[in-house]
Amino acid sequence: MTSDDDMTMIHGSGNVFRDFDVPNPDLEQARAILAAKIIGVLDDRKLTVRAAETLTGIAAAEFSRIRNVKLERFTLDRMIKILGKLDEDVEVTVSFHSRQHGAHDAPHVR
Repeated sequence: MTSDDDMTMIHGSGNVFRDFDVPNPDLEQARAILAAKIIGVLDDRKLTVRAAETLTGIAAAEFSRIRNVKLERFTLDRMIKILGKLDEDVEVTVSFHSRQHGAHDAPHVR
């Protein structure tokens, strides 16, 4: 058993994918943010994957992949199109920072 004295607090970069050395951390974070929004819309509207398919014309299997965070097949533009088919407007803001001066600053996607 460890005590609080044995623990060190480490501040993350704001991007968990970068903190765990995942390849392409900014891309993975952007996909995760978009997936979370899609899942949130489905949950808020109480849409099953089948109902989402009927509403959008996008296969239920695609919504299942998003719900199960199997995102490697999804490009950012494809996820934005899915949100558009769910009647959501998407505004993307991208910030650039030198890796030498802010390597832990991630692009912001809203």
